[in-house]
Amino acid sequence: MIKTEIGYTTVDAITVRGRNLADELIGKIDFIDMMMLVILGRTCQGNERDMINTVLVTVTDHGLTPSAIAARLTLTGAPEAIQGAVAAGLLGAGSAFLGAMENAAIMLKEGASNLSPDASDAEVMAVAEAMITTRRAARLPLSGLGHNIHTHGDPRIPALRAVSERNGYYGLNWRLLLALDEATGRMLKRRLVANTAGAVGAMINDMGLPTHMARGLALVGRCAGLIGHLIEEESDPTGQKLWNLVLSQDPRNVLPAR
Repeated sequence: MIKTEIGYTTVDAITVRGRNLADELIGKIDFIDMMMLVILGRTCQGNERDMINTVLVTVTDHGLTPSAIAARLTLTGAPEAIQGAVAAGLLGAGSAFLGAMENAAIMLKEGASNLSPDASDAEVMAVAEAMITTRRAARLPLSGLGHNIHTHGDPRIPALRAVSERNGYYGLNWRLLLALDEATGRMLKRRLVANTAGAVGAMINDMGLPTHMARGLALVGRCAGLIGHLIEEESDPTGQKLWNLVLSQDPRNVLPAR
């Protein structure tokens, strides 16, 4: 028998994680609880809701990123398929943009595994320095560190840290991330500041959630941002402007007179 424990449908009801969708869920729980129910089989515990809501707000939109451009260009070619445009934007979430949150979570989790829960600041710094040395020697990226614009510090870090602290989820992963930030300033030619990918990775780990949720939540939040870009695209087309710009840069293209 092929089945899933997430949900099933009968003639009379739709059941999600053992709960009747119409009678127990619709109008009774919010989207974050529903998301957690589907993903983990439970609703939010403790202060998870505020943390997850903060992550979703943080990742919703960052302007004309590659994912937004991909979505807009796809809508230009297939204006009847908004789902295709959203999918194109999500497929552009990789190690350089958006998907780096999971990479950071994995790296921080590996580093934090070498520390006890009550590790001193000196012990955390020692692990951070060892990670930098080891990863640089192996030509591995320091995921969650560095920013091409916010070179003096990502302005979102203090806000995300404050949310984590007030909810009781400021732990080893956060401490390790900030130690890595500090250590790069001494060990490398230039400081690699902690960025949002690193912060979200630390938040997911300090909450004890699966590392895949770092990228998963980023995709959920970015869906909303992409829909915003696509609705704007209908009234103020950027995709067509980008396409025209590309054509104009190649002298082999013969464009119609304007």
